[in-house]
Amino acid sequence: MAVKNYKMIISYDGTRYFGWEHQPNRETVQGKLESVIGRMVEKEVEVLGAGRTDAGVHAQGMCAHVLLDTELSPDEIRDYCNRYLPDDIAVVRLTEASPRFHARYNATGKTYRYTIYNGKTKPVFDRKYVWTIEEELSVERMQQAAGYLQGRHDFAAFCKAAGKNKSTERNVDRIDIRRKGEYLILTFHGDGFLRNMVRILTGTLVAVGRGEIEPETVKTYLAEGDRRAVPATAPAQGLCLIEVDYD
Repeated sequence: MAVKNYKMIISYDGTRYFGWEHQPNRETVQGKLESVIGRMVEKEVEVLGAGRTDAGVHAQGMCAHVLLDTELSPDEIRDYCNRYLPDDIAVVRLTEASPRFHARYNATGKTYRYTIYNGKTKPVFDRKYVWTIEEELSVERMQQAAGYLQGRHDFAAFCKAAGKNKSTERNVDRIDIRRKGEYLILTFHGDGFLRNMVRILTGTLVAVGRGEIEPETVKTYLAEGDRRAVPATAPAQGLCLIEVDYD
């Protein structure tokens, strides 16, 4: 048998996981996938994702790849995974990929969605997937601030602990903010996002919507690059990775 490269699209509820990536003595999504697939092929495997979601963050369309030496068809591999994975992780699609395909290095963009419940009653059935904010937020002010954040910028002020030699410049080409009843849906698309970046951007936009800071203040944050000056990080449970782009 020859080793083949497989591309996987994975959905998961991140509530009980310490993020995507391996952590010692903690349950992660990557760890669960590797455990199940490793048992299938009776050897250790490495499942490499398009990025790292934080503890408590969800995914609708995480992409990953894995090298396997097996006679099973892609559909049989997918079905095996879904039979033995916990109910909060699913392999949505699994296909054979080019030997050179790499889920992380070949990615050209990502779409994230952040959901806010902006109403007076408790969102009982959505409580694990939204940030609940009772006071009414000004969508108009948030949209104005989002306009200043769109484009290619140095987002050093909007990330957590960037490495000394790591560029903090990113191109965020779309920040869409829409109200749907008592929900605010924030959609972010860009060529890549830094650690905690979407959650910090969301926390900043909420501060604008609350009237705590002016929309123009975000331009100062971008220019000064000081994370300490920027409002708090939004909670993890409202964030979901929707899709990863490839050419």
